[in-house]
Amino acid sequence: MHMTVRKRKWKTAKGEAKEAWVVDYADSGGVRRLKTFERKKEADAFKAAATTQISDGVHVAESQTVTVEKAAGDWLRSCEHAGLERATLDQYRQHVDLHIKPFLGAVQLSKLGVPTVRAFQDKLREDGRSPSMVKRVTVSLGGILADAQERGTCARNAVREMSKRRTKGRARQSERRQKARLRVGVDIPTPAEISTLLGAAEGRYRPLLVTAVFTGMRASELRGLRWSDVDLQEHVIHVRQRADKYQEIGMPKSDAGQRTIPIGVNLINTLREWKLGCPKGDLDLVFPNGEGNIEWHPNIIKRGLIPPQVKAGLMVDTGQRDGEGRPIMAAKYTGLHSLRHFFASWCINQPQHGGLGLPPKVVQERMGHSSITMTMDVYGHLFPSTNDSDALATAEEKLLSAANATQMRHGAS
Repeated sequence: MHMTVRKRKWKTAKGEAKEAWVVDYADSGGVRRLKTFERKKEADAFKAAATTQISDGVHVAESQTVTVEKAAGDWLRSCEHAGLERATLDQYRQHVDLHIKPFLGAVQLSKLGVPTVRAFQDKLREDGRSPSMVKRVTVSLGGILADAQERGTCARNAVREMSKRRTKGRARQSERRQKARLRVGVDIPTPAEISTLLGAAEGRYRPLLVTAVFTGMRASELRGLRWSDVDLQEHVIHVRQRADKYQEIGMPKSDAGQRTIPIGVNLINTLREWKLGCPKGDLDLVFPNGEGNIEWHPNIIKRGLIPPQVKAGLMVDTGQRDGEGRPIMAAKYTGLHSLRHFFASWCINQPQHGGLGLPPKVVQERMGHSSITMTMDVYGHLFPSTNDSDALATAEEKLLSAANATQMRHGAS
């Protein structure tokens, strides 16, 4: 049947005259639908949009749509069936329960357009969410809508529409400008600070810190490292598995995460010495807890990373005061990722500055990044800038000298 717009008139029980505009049409499945509007302009707009959606096979009648809360539950079950990691599933559930449902749970998917999503983001910011959290929650909302589209309960994905617009506009450029670069001495320890840290480190956590500094391995990769993956004869460490925050062993998150990292003599000697006293366990771990099992990440931070900083005086003022008005100090670096950042900067630095001077592609492989873009986005500003003026002048001189010589030969002839 054709889609039509017609006026409908009737009287209420009290005898009041009423009128409305009705769009009469058949959806993608051939089911007859009626939708009523107060104004003809609204009915005509719906007719135009529905005609395109039906032609594209994506139209969803309002009676067939569901709420964001229902769609979020369907999406989470899809994620579970897909076998995602437990930590990832927990993160998605937090996005839904703490951020999405409180603001959008009762909203029908058919009402979720770009303006609604933008208002949702504004509410999250006003409620104290960080820019990174707003971004992650919006990505999860986009996943919910994509899943709903596949189930036939949603006609459009407003998050994807926003993303396409921003790719072409200034918002994406603004996001890049606002992203702060990692700073040496603030986010990345200096070589002097690393020397001080390792000099103050002792006990069973020192070999782990030394390995983190000279391999750039992630905390999960260090916690899951096996002796069978450490080849002291060939001077390499193979990264083949990781331990997540639930103490479960699994594969690295990406194919690039599986890599081989060359190691130097000092680290080799450190590991050889540590192997003699390393607690034994069925998991064959290099850095286990006292019983030979997977070490908890918070223990490494509280007992391994922070104490040597306190001992060495690597402290920063928190801006708070104690009961007697004295400044409260804290360890300068509170996460193992700072040591990973140092390794990257050490690989990038030129030999004359105490580094390796490795090219970007090799740094990407050492870090286990999935793409060179990721490496350059995070560490690109650390690579030495090149001054092309001298090289350009030399090249110009050679080219012009050759041209002049040719001219002289032609003149002589």
